[in-house]
Amino acid sequence: MFKLGLMALVALLAIPCAARAADVTGLWHTAEADGEILITRCGDSICGHAVTSAQLKANPAALDEKNPNPALRARPLKGLLILQGFQPAGDGWAGGAFYDPRSGMTYKGSVDPAGPDRIKVTGCVIVPICSSRYWTRVK
Repeated sequence: MFKLGLMALVALLAIPCAARAADVTGLWHTAEADGEILITRCGDSICGHAVTSAQLKANPAALDEKNPNPALRARPLKGLLILQGFQPAGDGWAGGAFYDPRSGMTYKGSVDPAGPDRIKVTGCVIVPICSSRYWTRVK
């Protein structure tokens, strides 16, 4: 009986621990849109809302005018949900979607750590047609 228990313990210790997704919550600067996105936890997922952008700096009351759904075009850009549905995947996040209010397009993608204060965000129209950008932590 002791041997069986010892073998079970050794087997459990041999199972690799699941990697934990990096903590990407916080305020991130997006160089391409001169914007800031606030990423927070949304249950088991992460989501991100627009805080500011070049467009919002020019017009703080800017609306989601490029949205393909006419019923959503009157939404303010400030606070708009930009990324959602990302689930832990290794040390990053995947399976979610990015919304680009500059084009009105939504892209499937991933968020991966690229250093202590950088993340690589990748959006795909269809795989393998993808593009990556790097965001820098503001705070």
